[in-house]
Parts: sequence; structure tokens; C-alpha cells
Amino acid sequence: MTAQPPATTAEAPTETAAIQRRVLTVLFGTQVLGGLAVGIGIAFGALLIEDMTGSSTYAGLAQSLFAGGSALIVIPAVRITERFGRRGGLLFGYLCAVAGTAAVVTAIVLDTAALAIGGYFLLGSASYAGLQSRYAAADLAPANKRGTHLSTVVWAATIGSVAGPSLAALAEHGWKGWLGGPDYVGPTVAMGVLCLATAAVLFVFLRPDPLLTARELSGEAAAPKRSVADGLRMARANPTVRTGVIAAALGHFVMVGIMAMTALHIKHGMADPADALTVVGLILGLHIGGMYAFSPIIGRLVDRYGSRPVLLAGAVLLVAACTLAGSAAVDDHVRISAGLVLLGIGWSSMTVASASMVTGAVSPAERPSTQGFSDMVMGFAAMGAGVASGPIVEYASYGMLNVFCAVVVLVVVPFLSGKAARPREESA
Repeated sequence: MTAQPPATTAEAPTETAAIQRRVLTVLFGTQVLGGLAVGIGIAFGALLIEDMTGSSTYAGLAQSLFAGGSALIVIPAVRITERFGRRGGLLFGYLCAVAGTAAVVTAIVLDTAALAIGGYFLLGSASYAGLQSRYAAADLAPANKRGTHLSTVVWAATIGSVAGPSLAALAEHGWKGWLGGPDYVGPTVAMGVLCLATAAVLFVFLRPDPLLTARELSGEAAAPKRSVADGLRMARANPTVRTGVIAAALGHFVMVGIMAMTALHIKHGMADPADALTVVGLILGLHIGGMYAFSPIIGRLVDRYGSRPVLLAGAVLLVAACTLAGSAAVDDHVRISAGLVLLGIGWSSMTVASASMVTGAVSPAERPSTQGFSDMVMGFAAMGAGVASGPIVEYASYGMLNVFCAVVVLVVVPFLSGKAARPREESA
């Protein structure tokens, strides 16, 4: 294989910048489509499982399995990414989600809760693919603009994710008015179509692959293929990676734990539960807006001040969100919405800063395994939050769930404020 020109030539940076612009454009578009799909899945999952099982405890499984799917899909996805680049890994994630929507529709028609729960596990693959897109945006980014480029792709999900929960209600009414049938088929089908469209765009347009290009430019095209286990070893050896992984997991744990039960909390406080999907769609839309809309500002703060101060600010926002949402009356939708928006901004701060920290601490050859390990830990943290949130709400209250999440943040914060190894210096 012919070696690439050295990065000091005038042509290489110009060509790389052109490829990066194309990558960002494609990822921006796919994040809109994928964000719509994930937003729909978040909106109706807990409601569907509660209707099928009659239990808030089992309803929490919907979000936890969504997160669990995004965690376990990492293992095969990392191997695919190592061999075929970012395009292969992202395609795999979205196509698994398409299979999940087919399973959920079948479960609804057959009224089989176990199959619906299994299908929801596969739906989490869409969340994995959306999160991995932020790393694809950073592969060819200059070191001093990594946070900005990464956050641009995170921000793109705003368009789809804010509208996704409301689109769930629209798809439900449209499908039932057109074809009739059981509840929740419409949103599930809509999610499947969007995931399939996202996969098609990635397959056609994400060329050349950003990860494979970065490896060629760094002289690591022939580097040994790695697995998630290598990512674990890197996290154990590198304090910077370890801090980033802990921060990402913390943000995801708190966000999922509270968001998983917010839909049911709102539904239980409404005079007419039939209107719950519409109200939930609006409130979760605002929450998801907080998750993504401010990410460009957060990315610039990361580039200017570094990841650690942004991580600590994110922790403060998470505690504030728990305080606000947890102290709101069950019918105080305005206060709940404000808390959920703060929750989203806190999550965004943790996610953007941790991703920039992890990416900057390793070489292109080490990125998929290390980033995959980070996302797997995020997924398992969220899965644990989803499993715990249902029983806490059912046997205590939504307010106590928020207290629990705030305490977790306060316990973990000292691990974010300690010293970490200096990130790798990578040329722009």
C-alpha cells in the first residue's frame, strides 16, 4: 500500500479538510433522521410496556433495554468498525434497529410482552449509532477544533430528536386513522422507516471513511485490529480515558434514570391518560432539545477551557435538574419541563466533554476499541438506571428517584476532579 503524503505538505491538510467537510455534512443529515427515530422510540417505549404488562416496574425495562441494546451492540460493532470503518459500524447499528422495530410490531399484533421487550433491546442499536456518530465527526478534526466538530454533529440531532416524541403521537393517530389496529404500531413503523433511510444515506454518501482516512494519514492503516477488551485495558492504563468513561457513564445514568420514568409520572397525574402521549411528546421534546441544542456552545467551551471544567459544570447542572424536577407537583408540567431541559444540558456537557477527552487521549488505531468501551459502559449505566427507576417510582416516588440520582452525582464527582494524564498532542 502506497504511503500517504506527510501531513506537513500543503496538499494534505487541504484535502483532509475537504473530506472532513463532506463527513460533517453527511453525519449532520443522518443525525437528523436518526434523531427522529430515537426520539420516537423514547416517547412510547415505557407507555407500551406498561400497557402490555400493567406494571411501572416492567415499564422501566423499556428504557433499560433500549440502553442495554446500545451497550451490547458495541461488541460486534467495534469489530465491524475495525474492519470496515465508521460506515460499517454505523450501518450495522441502524439495521439492527430496523430488525427491532419488526419484532416490536409483531409483539404488538400478537400481544406478547416478552417479544416486545426483546425487540426494544434491538431498538437501542439506533441510539448506539447516533452516539458513535460524534466520534466519526472527530476522526479527521483538527485537535484544536475537535470539540466544535464533535458538538456540531451532536447538535444536528436536535432537529430530529425534538420533533421525534411529538411525531410519535402524529404517527399513532395517522396509522390508526388510516389502517386502524392496535396502539403503538404507527410510531414503531415510523421508527423503522427512519432507521432504514438513515442506513441508506450512510451507505451511499459516507465515503471516504473518516476513520480509515485518519489511520492512513497517521501511518496506522496496517495497525492490529482491536476489540472492546483493548478499550478496557486502555481505560485502566490511561487516567484521562478513565475519567472520560466515568463522566460519560454518570451523565447517561442520571439522564436515563429520570427520563425513563417521566412519561409515566406525567401520565399518572393526568385526568385523561389518553392525552398522555401528546403531553409526554412535548415535554420530552424540550428535554431532548436541551440534550442537543446547546452542544455547539459546549463544544467551544471544551476547545477553549478543556474538558474537565465542562464535566464539573455538567455535574452541577445534573444536580440542579434533579432538584427542580423532583420537587415539582405531578401536574406542574412547566416545572417538570424546566428540570428536564436542565437535565438535557447537563447530559450534553458530560457527553461532549467526555467524548473529546477520550478521543484526544488515544491514537486513531486505538479509537474504535476505546470509544466503543466508553459507549458500552454508558449503555450499561443507563440500563442499570432504567432497571432501578421503575421500582423506586412504584414503591417510593418520582421525587425520590430524583434524590437518588442527585446523590449518585455527588458521590461520583470527586472521581472527575482528580488529576488525569495529559492528552496526546495531535497535529491540526
